[in-house]
Amino acid sequence: MLSYRHSFHAGNFADVLKHTVSVAILNHMLKKDKPFCYLDTHSGCGAYSLSSEQALKTKEFNNGIMRLWGRKDLPLPVANYLEQVVEFNAQSQLKHYPGSPSIARQMLREDDRMFLFELHPNEFTNMRENFSGDRQIKMAKSDGLQGLIANMPPKERRGYVLIDPSYEIKTEYQEVVETLIQAVKRFATGTYALWYPVVNRITIKRMERELMNSGIKNIQLFELGIEADSGEMGMTSSGMIVINPPWTLKKEMQASLPFLAKNLAKDDKGFYRIETLVAE
Repeated sequence: MLSYRHSFHAGNFADVLKHTVSVAILNHMLKKDKPFCYLDTHSGCGAYSLSSEQALKTKEFNNGIMRLWGRKDLPLPVANYLEQVVEFNAQSQLKHYPGSPSIARQMLREDDRMFLFELHPNEFTNMRENFSGDRQIKMAKSDGLQGLIANMPPKERRGYVLIDPSYEIKTEYQEVVETLIQAVKRFATGTYALWYPVVNRITIKRMERELMNSGIKNIQLFELGIEADSGEMGMTSSGMIVINPPWTLKKEMQASLPFLAKNLAKDDKGFYRIETLVAE
């Protein structure tokens, strides 16, 4: 059941969206001196080579980060995201792509903490090697959704939670909603971002409705598509549902998503969604 490896997809258009949103959230949290914690429920190994056999097999990065690399006309939130990718590479060429944990680690301060969860044995081994000896990071080879509930509320009373499953198992769509509802009950003021792939639009609409009917307030949705919804296999768009987003996030995405839809889409078929699912 644990066959998913993000190395096949690193740096694709979905990563561009996910990490543009994440960097915007983290930058907002860094504006306050008070420490916060970052929790990633499905961390992966945290770092990817774009010259690996897996990355070169799909070359999905060509339709993602590669189209942004070296450009000077990016909207500020996208430029802020690209800055983190540039820092991770430490040279003028794009050879590596940072996973969500690496981006967060680059941005966190000395007093901030990270919790990383990963069930895939190989991915966890690689993650442990990538972050070995870092005392600000707590890593666990365990179910990240259970780990999220067990660690809420954080002692800092400030936190950003990224939920980024592979959705290999269809029940994960329901599980992430149920987990989010439990987590918000324990830690109502935290910021939560749920990434989702659009493979079947009906499934996503169901997930949206369940969150809208959950009683949780202040939910926004940001989606980026590179081609129209399809009944065929494969992800045509992806999104981030954010609970308790920074007040600046919607405006930042209004500046970013039209640009990304235009520049990452296939044959001018790009589109985006920016919606308030539930008001404050």
